[in-house]
Amino acid sequence: MNPSAKIFSGTASKYLAEKIAAKFGIPLGQSLTQKFSDGELQPMFQESIRGDIVFLVQSTFSPAENILELLLMIDAAKRASAYKVIPVIPYYGYARQDRKDKPRVAIGSKLIANMLEAAGADRVITMDLHAAQIQGYFDIPVDHLESSSIFIPYIESLKLENLTFAAPDVGSANRIREVASYFEAEMVICDKHRKRANEIASMVVIGDVTDRDVVLIDDICDTGGTLAKAAALLKEKGARSVRALITHPVLSGKAYENIENSVLEELVVCDTIPLQKESKKIKVLSVAELFGVALRNAFENKSITSLFMHAQRRDK
Repeated sequence: MNPSAKIFSGTASKYLAEKIAAKFGIPLGQSLTQKFSDGELQPMFQESIRGDIVFLVQSTFSPAENILELLLMIDAAKRASAYKVIPVIPYYGYARQDRKDKPRVAIGSKLIANMLEAAGADRVITMDLHAAQIQGYFDIPVDHLESSSIFIPYIESLKLENLTFAAPDVGSANRIREVASYFEAEMVICDKHRKRANEIASMVVIGDVTDRDVVLIDDICDTGGTLAKAAALLKEKGARSVRALITHPVLSGKAYENIENSVLEELVVCDTIPLQKESKKIKVLSVAELFGVALRNAFENKSITSLFMHAQRRDK
């Protein structure tokens, strides 16, 4: 018999899992995570999953309980005789710790990959990893989706006349170059130097933005400090307007205050992480349809190439 597909959610991403399941075309599976008085978690499936392909939707943003809950759900599914267990991680936490950039530090993203495999994951579906090479930390298949397939139609709808793309740091240059190439537009780089995490010492703009409508693109917005400073600097250099498109709205600390007080026209984010509060400057685009198609194609053993920007460029 052919296995059936079932989609379940951890507690942190139920809002998104419900939309993904709807796009896939099946109801969200019934599961429950009990919490003991000391905080210990015990996830359980409330329906049979024997012989099924099980998708587990959970972003691993803070707190770390979200990662532990996902690991326990993977283990529970394997012990319940699921045919395959596929964690769906819209936001892959600890991805910023992808290398030893200073002495005596952990490579957190590699450790998370090891734990997912040890728990029994057969495949991982995720989106906009902080560094694409994190896929190589896994010895199982990884489907790495891109927010560009969501952002490109939105940028086209803006109909900006003097479009220029900006990378908020050198590390984002390749990501921005691909999008700029799609639109046949110019790009600039905001080169920053940090004293320590979340604190910028200096920033310079490489390129000309005079009278340009600038779109900043990045994978993560944490405190919003980089975006606010980059937007202010771009305006000082003559930009006509500045807006930012960010995949994962971590938005910690004074992020909402920094965004509200910035010169940004708007901050467009995906719903990989739920917003903690509303903001008149923040607009949310859903990744549900993209993940719904990716899950359907993975279940039916079909290619997901059509979901990527290079496929859109061929069809342009």
